[in-house]
Amino acid sequence: MAKRENAKSIIGENSFFEGRFYISGELQVDGKFEGTSLFIDTLNVTKKGKVKSDIKANHAIVEGIIVGNITANSRVALLPSAKVLGDITTTELIIQHGVMMEGKCTISSDMEQSPREIIEKLYNEKA
Repeated sequence: MAKRENAKSIIGENSFFEGRFYISGELQVDGKFEGTSLFIDTLNVTKKGKVKSDIKANHAIVEGIIVGNITANSRVALLPSAKVLGDITTTELIIQHGVMMEGKCTISSDMEQSPREIIEKLYNEKA
């Protein structure tokens, strides 16, 4: 059997998974996941999906509920039905009308340096 790159995994609507998850590829959450950490290439939390975990991903698309911090190397998209309780750190953040969120957002193309330090340095430069 050939190895599938970027396979799609699904936690079904009436399913519950608990623990630590490391996935290469995409994870679609229609059910519920609780854990200390979730490491994934692409996360898709659908309208009925619920996640209680800190998340590290390249991409995250959220329509459901997330309780935990999200760190994404590329993009986080919060669609109208999304509800997030936690901080978001990413290079690109899309928030559509209707989203409910409480937390801090850090958006920067340079994930290695503090945006605060960069902005303060730029502000204090002489013209």
